[in-house]
Amino acid sequence: MTDTIYVLNGPNLNLLGTREPEIYGSDTLDDIAGQLEDRARDLDLAIDMRQSNHEGHLVDWLHEAQAEGAKAVILNAGAFTHTSVALHDAIKSIKTPVIEVHLSNPHTREEFRHKSFVGMAAKGSIAGFGALSYTLALEAAARF
Repeated sequence: MTDTIYVLNGPNLNLLGTREPEIYGSDTLDDIAGQLEDRARDLDLAIDMRQSNHEGHLVDWLHEAQAEGAKAVILNAGAFTHTSVALHDAIKSIKTPVIEVHLSNPHTREEFRHKSFVGMAAKGSIAGFGALSYTLALEAAARF
């Protein structure tokens, strides 16, 4: 049986490719999914890629990842990164390792983006490498 990596994406990430490409790049979420699926095949992994603009969906999917026996979760929580105690607590409540990922480097941006509730609970964080951030997170998850 192939191990599955959940790749969860938060608010506004459905607009990748058109939303502030100077910050987030020109790759769409579908482009990133394709890149991950190609690499996952090489690593004998499966990807379950999802996106929601609703915090509760992300919480439910984190719980589901553990219930379904996912190998790991790659989470780009978008703006919820900086505000969501609920996501922090959901990550802490599961044993499935979570890797925080960001396309841009939040620490080089506005002050309010410097605090990460997700990062406080995640196993690790990868940020600032554009779409490659996701692939780097997948490489790390494959080694768990």
